[in-house]
Amino acid sequence: MSETVIKGSPIDPVDEFRSWPLPQWEQRGEFDDIIYEVAEGIARITINRPERRNAFRPQTLFELSDAFERARDDITVGAIILTGAGPDAFCSGGDQKIRGDDGYLGDDEVARHGVGRLNVLDLQIQIRRLPKPVVASIAATRSAVGTSCTWSATSRSPRTTLASARPAARRSFDGGYGSSLLARTIGAKRAKEVWFLCRQYDAAKAEEWGLVNTVVPLADLERETVAWCRQMLTLSPIALRMLEGRLQRR
Repeated sequence: MSETVIKGSPIDPVDEFRSWPLPQWEQRGEFDDIIYEVAEGIARITINRPERRNAFRPQTLFELSDAFERARDDITVGAIILTGAGPDAFCSGGDQKIRGDDGYLGDDEVARHGVGRLNVLDLQIQIRRLPKPVVASIAATRSAVGTSCTWSATSRSPRTTLASARPAARRSFDGGYGSSLLARTIGAKRAKEVWFLCRQYDAAKAEEWGLVNTVVPLADLERETVAWCRQMLTLSPIALRMLEGRLQRR
């Protein structure tokens, strides 16, 4: 009888792409708070406010929504990366410097009438409903709104020194759409621990709990994220779309 058992270590199809050169990103669009780039069928959206630890303001959310819509409609784009500028923060949540009594005051006509906004729930839903995979590439501290947006993504890949804080609960601020996603991801008991104790967690603990998919050194973060996207691009776009629709709406 012939041998039918597969021997040896499992094959990781991503290995092939880790040795490839990094993409030559082409910047597109004119934005103030973000950078939108495309290369090799991958769109990279970078929150570009490192002086505020990439904290959101209303303008940031409008630009992110625009960028995700561009990536959705671009038939040459098959995977999307969401990241933050600099090595210190992916996103530190809403910018407390411009927080008002009813939201965050931007610099548009609505804000000049004293109306505060931070439509992050709309952005989270938009990411969750995208028919293309979104990989969150996370460096260092992330909190509040920033954390919730990564839970809307398909997968998350942080650097080794990730810390996750929850200042939103300290300010009696609504946990938003991300609170239910967190409970689905790591279980209700651990989600309550995260929210009610406001502890910080390193990347190893985040990986152990299933908060992130993998942990890599900061120097390898872009290469690993791109390798994941390149592997996804070898698969059927229709299959990915259908899987996104089923998995994200569970």
